[in-house]
Amino acid sequence: MALHLGISTRTFTRQYCAKTEGFFHLKSLDGPCVFLEGKQCAAYEARPTQCRTWPFWAENMKAKAWAKEVAAFCPGVGKGPVVSPEDIARQIKMDSWTR
Repeated sequence: MALHLGISTRTFTRQYCAKTEGFFHLKSLDGPCVFLEGKQCAAYEARPTQCRTWPFWAENMKAKAWAKEVAAFCPGVGKGPVVSPEDIARQIKMDSWTR
């Protein structure tokens, strides 16, 4: 992401990251994500795994959560190719592994 933004890794880390239990993560400055502009990601091409696998997070896979947290927010729901249950399971596993 630093390269995408044209800044050094050190500057990116100091400005946009926090460390919790030994792991770096993007910090929230004024909302859910500093790179979220409206409903679009300003760093889409360089987004991390956690962002690439959204909305296929385990906590979003229940119908009620999907309707409330995902479909109501994400303009891409219902557009594009249907994602198979196997691909969703792979993405959830990858997301769980990176946490």
